[in-house]
Amino acid sequence: MILAPMRFKNFVWPHNPRVYAIAFERKMAVHKIPFGLHHLQSLGQTRRVLRGEGEFVGERAYDTLKELATVFYEETPGVLVHPVWMTTTAWFAALELRQEPKRDYVAYSFEFWETEEGAGETRLALRALPGGGESAGTQAGEELWHTVAQGETLWGLARRYGVELERVIALNPDIRNPNLVFPGQRVRIR
Repeated sequence: MILAPMRFKNFVWPHNPRVYAIAFERKMAVHKIPFGLHHLQSLGQTRRVLRGEGEFVGERAYDTLKELATVFYEETPGVLVHPVWMTTTAWFAALELRQEPKRDYVAYSFEFWETEEGAGETRLALRALPGGGESAGTQAGEELWHTVAQGETLWGLARRYGVELERVIALNPDIRNPNLVFPGQRVRIR
């Protein structure tokens, strides 16, 4: 199985990071009761954190790291599309150079924190959009549908039609993982 590349905002990894860790956390309270016993209470789930490590190799290795750092410096959350995990809205929380840079090899680590919007609001917004009928119109106000061919991805379709990937994802709430589209599947572009 070939995985689609990881993406955040306008940065697409040239090859996926080699290590991922997704941390889930729940805040808990402990209430002591008589005779040394205790009662646990869930205070709710907190953010999910995606951590990973990877390398950039080749002549542009250090330039690629600088491009990723430029995205890190942006002071806004963005859509994170992970190769196997669900798409979510996240903050780029950490980027670390893991070694002395070499001309053609850079090792790095990263961390993304899912936002509250990523945990609930994004999914609600996807469900709230109108489904749409079968139309092949290409005018600005008309719907546009595409039948997926072998090797196509949502990201590639968004680029081909000049539409933001986030918009294509929002128009297709039935596609739970934007990295998994199949030949013959109909995708709404506009």
